[in-house]
Amino acid sequence: MSVDPATLAAILGMAAVTYLTRISGLFLAGRLRLQGRMKAAFDAAPPAVLTAVIAPMVLATGWPETAAALVTALAATRLPLLATILVGVVAVVALRAVA
Repeated sequence: MSVDPATLAAILGMAAVTYLTRISGLFLAGRLRLQGRMKAAFDAAPPAVLTAVIAPMVLATGWPETAAALVTALAATRLPLLATILVGVVAVVALRAVA
């Protein structure tokens, strides 16, 4: 199998640019002094991304996953993180077994 030099150069270039954009975020985030609305926006980003990743799976797969997500959301209001994860895993396994 041979690799075209132009293809290899494109892959390596894209990898380098991807790595630089990810690592630059770490360096820049430490230097930012966030206050007020900007701090609130940065604090809201991780839950928003997590919701954007989970919501399509919850709504597009089937009723066991949707019900397990609701059970997990309710557990998250009362339990610590590790217990919530355990409740979510057990709920999805049990509901898939029933379905």
